[in-house]
Amino acid sequence: MRIVIAGGHGQIALRLERLLAGRGDEAAGLIRRHEQADDLRAVGAEPVLCDLESASVEEVAAHLQGADAAVFAAGAGPGSGAARKETVDRAAAVLFADAAERTGVRRHIVVSAMGSDDEPPESMDPVFAAYLRAKGAADADVRARKRLDWTILRPGRLTDEPGTGLVALAERTGRGAVSRDDVAAVLAELLHEPGTAGRTLELISGTAPVAEAVRAAAGG
Repeated sequence: MRIVIAGGHGQIALRLERLLAGRGDEAAGLIRRHEQADDLRAVGAEPVLCDLESASVEEVAAHLQGADAAVFAAGAGPGSGAARKETVDRAAAVLFADAAERTGVRRHIVVSAMGSDDEPPESMDPVFAAYLRAKGAADADVRARKRLDWTILRPGRLTDEPGTGLVALAERTGRGAVSRDDVAAVLAELLHEPGTAGRTLELISGTAPVAEAVRAAAGG
């Protein structure tokens, strides 16, 4: 498979790219800055310069030509304000989905966040509330698309602990933590499991091996 990953220099994306390269898939990561390219090459991925905050749908679609799947793993990141939650976490996700539809790349996976369907409480930090609203709006946009075989993955609290390969993956898992290693492993497995299309899945650390958890989520 050839997989194009938005947010290709992100912590989860770099892990995913390494896994994909290791199993013989082609991974291309969209990056914003030239100096990020060597990090992608080091994990076996092809760096593609494309700033989703300024690119047109035609430009993004050109990068998706010939792909078998697309993964949206971009995010404004910590330290960014509410405005960039809108331009990256919502608008860039919508743009990426538009481009996937335009090029006929049906398999589409979005890395989202728990709680994105709910209105944040008034007591929540306003920037984080803006992030959840942006994620929720992007997810709703993707879920309404009939021309995409989408899966939305909502990990719990992310950690940098080494992955265990054991997870809980379901429509509702309850709150919990999960390592970025294990998120990447689940994404890699989801790309090869079309039975999870049309599902919104939460992910935390658990007791099921990744492949088994993904098969179960697909109804297998």
